[in-house]
Amino acid sequence: MEWNPIHEWDRTADFLKGLAKTLPTPPKAIVMVSAHWLESSVRVTGSPNPELLYDYYGFPAHTYELQYPAKGEPMLAKTIVQRLKDAGVPATIHPSRGFDHGMFIPMLLLFPNADIPVVQLSLNSNRDAQTHLEIGKALASLRDEGILIIGSGMSFHNMRGYGKPQFGPISDAFDAWLTKTVESDPVIRNEQLANWVSAPSARPSHPLGEEEHLLPLMVVAGAASHGAGKRVFTDRVLETTISAFAFN
Repeated sequence: MEWNPIHEWDRTADFLKGLAKTLPTPPKAIVMVSAHWLESSVRVTGSPNPELLYDYYGFPAHTYELQYPAKGEPMLAKTIVQRLKDAGVPATIHPSRGFDHGMFIPMLLLFPNADIPVVQLSLNSNRDAQTHLEIGKALASLRDEGILIIGSGMSFHNMRGYGKPQFGPISDAFDAWLTKTVESDPVIRNEQLANWVSAPSARPSHPLGEEEHLLPLMVVAGAASHGAGKRVFTDRVLETTISAFAFN
């Protein structure tokens, strides 16, 4: 898309394009947690050939012609549902839901060949941080089986703040807290993430009722178990600081 400034997202795109090379081995499959799918209880895509959901409005025509023909993985979907249920987390398979743009936009850059099967996992619409940490914990063993778990959201997401210089210091304060928290001891990390609303500039960064863009990080942090977290990318975009995190 054309942006003003024109190169506003270039560094983010370059980061995503290079991320696959940092993995020790190519993943056998991917579990994608997108901020753009919320359900009253967890749902998992079960279609072997999910369609794309162009769940955005008013964008250039070419953005509705994007294709990402990744396969689904119904057996993995069943495994995910069972492990969530075993952990006391209600979950069901959605047999027909497609991939939303929180999945296919980053995946076009991460794995452009679309040759790795993907299962998408919904968030819980209660938007509770501890709930999503528990979801991640229930899926931690997938990482030992060669499954990559990706959280697709934004570390700062206040639509009324983008492009406004006064939100720069606000995003900086929250980003500093988030980075310190993610890089803390895993027990402390999860305790603080569960109570993220007490962080500096938390609510201006993620307004009440709009926290869904932070929640994919909670799932991934929960799935990391005792693995260390680290900020692996940060940039200034639309006058605000955004960051990405990875767990070993």
